[in-house]
Amino acid sequence: MGMSVLVKGNKIEKIAKKIKAPKGAQVINANGRTLSPGFIGTHEHLMFQMSAGELLTSDTRYFAYVATSTAKKYLYSGWTSVRDAAGNTFSLKTAIDKGIVEGPRIYASGAMISQSAGHADHCLGSNHSSIISEDHDILVEYGDMAVVNGVPKVLEAVREQLRFGANQIKIAVGGGTGSYADPLDVVEFTPEEIKAAVQAAGDYNTYVMAHVYNNDGIRRAIECGVKSIEHANLVDEETLQLMKDNDVWLSAQVGVYTFIPHGYTEDQANKHRQAYAGIDNMFKAAKKIGFDKIGFGTDIITDPSRIDALNDEFIFRQDWFTNAEILQQATSKSGELLGMSHRFSPGKIGVIEEGAVADILLIDGNPLEDFKILQDPENNLHLIMKDGKIFKNLVK
Repeated sequence: MGMSVLVKGNKIEKIAKKIKAPKGAQVINANGRTLSPGFIGTHEHLMFQMSAGELLTSDTRYFAYVATSTAKKYLYSGWTSVRDAAGNTFSLKTAIDKGIVEGPRIYASGAMISQSAGHADHCLGSNHSSIISEDHDILVEYGDMAVVNGVPKVLEAVREQLRFGANQIKIAVGGGTGSYADPLDVVEFTPEEIKAAVQAAGDYNTYVMAHVYNNDGIRRAIECGVKSIEHANLVDEETLQLMKDNDVWLSAQVGVYTFIPHGYTEDQANKHRQAYAGIDNMFKAAKKIGFDKIGFGTDIITDPSRIDALNDEFIFRQDWFTNAEILQQATSKSGELLGMSHRFSPGKIGVIEEGAVADILLIDGNPLEDFKILQDPENNLHLIMKDGKIFKNLVK
């Protein structure tokens, strides 16, 4: 309480009870507002905020315009960093970094990599055989997804994302709610294929994150060296303990499962309901064994209106966690998770401490007491600073 923070360049230089402002410095009096690190999303999809039909029929220019709008909404909701969990966001990341458009700092994964009949394979029964014709859906053509089989092709796909500038690598090792050919209980990629992805990523000083809901897939991923499990809604206590023992992160989401994404078939909707039903057991088991390597994210896709309510995720987690625990997940915990990648790292994020990156919010009210204030970022986020630059300042 009552501390001062000195920002120089893009870093927090000093924190003390009293700091003499350097000549020419801008002085902002918080006047009792809550100072917080910027929020961090560990599983976001900046490219996919359109209906399922639009995803499979739109051109790259439309994708870019939608993603630009989405990125700005993230930043002005207080999210200063996001790990994009699938999508060709490399140009968007460059445009944000150069100040051409406004948005959060992007930790890009590039194309999500899966096997045929896996989570990235959106070819329908009406499509020609991809073996015979090499036909793929436009998400593969646009570089948002990659469908490969066998160790050599996995290595090629991983190395291509690294060449484009990926911070980390995303693979799918189990079924998904939004894909057509894989129930949630299937396991995808052989151990050899997963190990190849992990080695290729590790050679470039980064790690692999894996989409998977079921225990068998999670265990295979852990045994092969994956360091971040995405979703895991159907996990049991024993598998969570294995994650804990191996310092593997859980990148979990809640809000996305409270609605059925636009364009889902009945089969997809049923898988989505199955995933939602597993969340309670997942978090209760995590609390029981003291597993706290839990990231914060939304996984929102196909419904742009939900992006206007990003901060509802704070509310959705209150059935299992205190406000303090949730804020920690959305800041320091997620910052630690993203920090596993040493590619293009800006420094330490998600904390207010000397030497950390200056991603700072001033909040009108105390989110430790009431998360509802975060649901109205336009009026209650009075200052948004990312990388030492002020994007919004309502402080008088």
